[in-house]
Parts: sequence; structure tokens; C-alpha cells
Amino acid sequence: MPQSHGITTEELKLTASDGYPLAASLFHARSPQALLLVGAATGAPRGFYRRFAEHAAGRGFSTLTLDYRGVGESRPDDLKGFEMHYLDWAWKDLAAAQVHLEQQGLPLFMVGHSFGGHAFGSMPGHARIRGLYTFGTGAGWHGWMPGIERWRVWAMWNLAAPLIVKRKGYLAWRKLGMGEDLPAGVYHYWRRWCSYPRYFFDDPREPQMGELYARVKSPIVAANSLDDLWAQPRSRDTFMAGYCNSEWRGRDIDPLREGLGQIGHMGYFRPQAAPLWDEALNWFEEQLQK
Repeated sequence: MPQSHGITTEELKLTASDGYPLAASLFHARSPQALLLVGAATGAPRGFYRRFAEHAAGRGFSTLTLDYRGVGESRPDDLKGFEMHYLDWAWKDLAAAQVHLEQQGLPLFMVGHSFGGHAFGSMPGHARIRGLYTFGTGAGWHGWMPGIERWRVWAMWNLAAPLIVKRKGYLAWRKLGMGEDLPAGVYHYWRRWCSYPRYFFDDPREPQMGELYARVKSPIVAANSLDDLWAQPRSRDTFMAGYCNSEWRGRDIDPLREGLGQIGHMGYFRPQAAPLWDEALNWFEEQLQK
């Protein structure tokens, strides 16, 4: 197990409930006070969260990051023909990571990034997680986005992406400069849900989602940067209303005023955002005292 900055990192192969193998990394705290599961954004490999995980482990939170199926080291040799439901990442992949962490018998929390905040309510074991702190989670509808970004995203979903998926058999996301390539199943659900102002809560083919998310009782903080064009505070508030029985609160981040530089949708887990990491970890410590 390699060490970085005094943190021991264990590389894992987890097995989801359907037998799918998942690559994960566990950053061990020297004297852990709690455990932390990172729910990644769509298309973000686990390595993107390494600095955050090391930082959290340095503060006493043993932290697990994973590659969802179809992404990073959990990707098959060929994404063409690879079948999955978008929420398999919650139902099966994050669920497997949670089961692994729970074997250590310590309090468990979750940090989400974009999709990670969507996934929480679909995880079968969410009631055993003491709290969620999520960054950049919003409803995904282009109509919540400002100005040019609204029309750029509309064109992506309705012009560029359908042509790419038809030709390649998966969403060649890298060609759009958006991150990892994505399985077709992720693309089809994501595109459909982003066509609704309330995301999957408005989808008539998913009538169970409102009731499912109403079951969440864990406390939640949802932090969104004012320069996050994909997840503005009003988009966040629309989605988070689905967690109607959770004590959740929004946190609006003014990155320039707070000396963080540009955050956007992906900057929450880059080094300049470390003060936000400590804010989340402080909140988890407060939950431990309750």
C-alpha cells in the first residue's frame, strides 16, 4: 500500500451485487474518527478526487473513491454495446462501496459531486449514512443555466451528442472536451432527465422517484458556486426539494469574494477549493457530536 504525505492508500477491487468488478481506492487515516464515501460526478474518474481524499484522511476521515462501471479503471475494453442503467452507479456501485466501508464499524458520511448528490436518495443503504455534503448538484435542465451556456448545452444534447452516440455506440465525451467517455445507457437517461425542469422527478416514466427521495432523513448540505453554470443555486433548490423530509440547507459560494478563484462545475475538488473541503469536514465533525 503506497503512502503519500503520510496517508496510506489501498487499491481495491470491489464487486457489485450483480458481480461487476469496480476499481476503488481507500485512503486510510492514521487514527480514523469516521469514514467518508465520495460520490463522483458523471464521467469523473476516482483519481480526480485524490487530493481531497488525502486531505480528508489527514483530518481523520478514511476516504473511499471509486470508478463507476464504464468509467476509468472500471471501464470494459469496449463501451460499444455495454449495457447499464444510469442509476446502476447508485443502486450497485456506490452501494458496494458503502458495504465495504461499513465493515470497519465507524460512522459513515458521504461527499457528493453533481451526480453524487443525485445518487444519494437512490442508494439502498442511505439511511445508514450519517450525512451528505454535496457540491454542484442541480436539476440539470438547460433552462436553469444562464445565457450562452443554456443554448450551448441544448445544442450538445439535441445536435452533437445524438450524432456521436449513433456513430460510436456510446457518448464519446472526450471529443466534446467534457471528461471520460460514457456508456450509452448513461447518455440516454441523462439526456432525457435533463429535458425536465425537475430532472427525474418530472419524468412520467419514473413515477417512483418522488416517493423514493422523500424517504431520505439524513441531514444534507448542498453547496453551489455562483459561477457554476451547470448547477446554479436555483437549479440546486429545485432538485433538492425532492429531499423533502431531510433537513437540508443550501450553501451559496461566491468564489471571487471568498478568494477561491474560478470554481465552475468541476473546480470544487481542485486544490484552490481546499477551504471548502475543510468546511465540509467541519460539518461532518459537528454531526459526530449529535
